[in-house]
Amino acid sequence: QVQLGESGGGLVQAGGSLRLSCAASGRKFSSYAMGWFRQVPGKEREFVAGINWSGHTTDYGDSVKGRFTISRDNAENTVTVYLQMNSLKPEDTAVYYCAASSISHSISVLTTTPDYDYWGQGTQVTVSS
Repeated sequence: QVQLGESGGGLVQAGGSLRLSCAASGRKFSSYAMGWFRQVPGKEREFVAGINWSGHTTDYGDSVKGRFTISRDNAENTVTVYLQMNSLKPEDTAVYYCAASSISHSISVLTTTPDYDYWGQGTQVTVSS
């Protein structure tokens, strides 16, 4: 059974930090690219950060470059992907989703929603001004 579970969301003041985690199990996620997206009501889901299967290649949306860092821990049974978010701004407020592809050992970072096959339920991040 495939499970992607996000945690770490919450309420933080502008300028603060949060660390999101996503635990993925039920497939060989250690071989798959993974990413984080976010969405606010009435808008399309936006790419935030992505990481290839090995963790050696990452990419970020323009609005978060220099502030967010994605990383992963490829443990045997459960892969955990992290999103460290620093210098948070009110415009970072959104529901954040973890996603995983099913393309094995892709060198590239995947940046669009159709690239991903598995999605978590999302975690709310609210940044107050």
